[in-house]
Amino acid sequence: MRAGILATTVALASASPAVAQDEAGFQAYLPTLRQQAVAAGVTQRTIDAVFPTLTLSERTIQLDRAQPGNPGSTATPPFAPYKASHVDAARIGRGRSTYQAQRARLSRVERETGVPESIMVAIWGHETNYGAYTGNFDLLRSLASLAYEGRRRSLFAGEFIAGLKILDRGFPRERLVGSWAGATGNPQFLPSVYLRLARDGDGDGRADIWTSPADTLASIGNYFQNAGWRPGQPWGVAVTVPAGLDRSSVTNRMVSPRCPRVFERHSRWRTMAEWRAAGLIPQGRAWPADSVLATLIEPDGPGATAYLLTSNYRVILDYNCSNFYALSVGLLADAVEG
Repeated sequence: MRAGILATTVALASASPAVAQDEAGFQAYLPTLRQQAVAAGVTQRTIDAVFPTLTLSERTIQLDRAQPGNPGSTATPPFAPYKASHVDAARIGRGRSTYQAQRARLSRVERETGVPESIMVAIWGHETNYGAYTGNFDLLRSLASLAYEGRRRSLFAGEFIAGLKILDRGFPRERLVGSWAGATGNPQFLPSVYLRLARDGDGDGRADIWTSPADTLASIGNYFQNAGWRPGQPWGVAVTVPAGLDRSSVTNRMVSPRCPRVFERHSRWRTMAEWRAAGLIPQGRAWPADSVLATLIEPDGPGATAYLLTSNYRVILDYNCSNFYALSVGLLADAVEG
């Protein structure tokens, strides 16, 4: 971090005219963003309070441009190191404590949505370590800067305006902090997701995903229900794959329009009965019902633990389209519940 700060300082000192021009360009762009906010129905009070405070966040743009994007790379890292750091003893222990402390609220949300208590806890734990760290970027400044940058202008301009609408609902500006990319609160919702899916879980009339555990859990449950969670089905099951499995017979030849590199690692869909007949053996858990459809992933290659994934796993991917993320959420949920 210290090296990064020094490098940034040197860059700013050696390129001050360019930085000044960037700030000037940002300020020149803000009237366009203001017009969009007015057209979207944001109150004049909120617009007048926010726009004069906005300056360009160079750090946000640097982080956005540093995101991995190597379409030519086919190498996939192993899952085991990621699992070790995301489904570790500390996170499991804290998850079990949270699970017990929130049982009454969790039980109510599960009855209302069908989403398992442990899955809600695991999302909370994976996103912000149960609220321990929710980010410290000024959300509106970061979103306005990303909109100005222009790489995904329409997305971030829309999220910026959604953030203004959250202020219109009565939340203070200082509440809107989070990740550099615009995620906020305990479940790390984008502002547009907040407006669409956040829920009041404690009956006080507003959905406070920043300080209220009840609202946090109700909102996560509502998100998963909206994304198509099927009650009564697991997210998946860890399995041992026999050495003689003919993997060519289950290769998935379809290309997903969404997150193709994530889904290309999954096999064709087969029923649990078909997978059992192929010689797969569950590790520590009973087989789901024979009719449940599942796809196979071997994140650490043949010979290591593999996973049969149901449609509920794809609901976790809807939250964050990463196999490592979704696997870790499922495994953390199992560990918290166990």
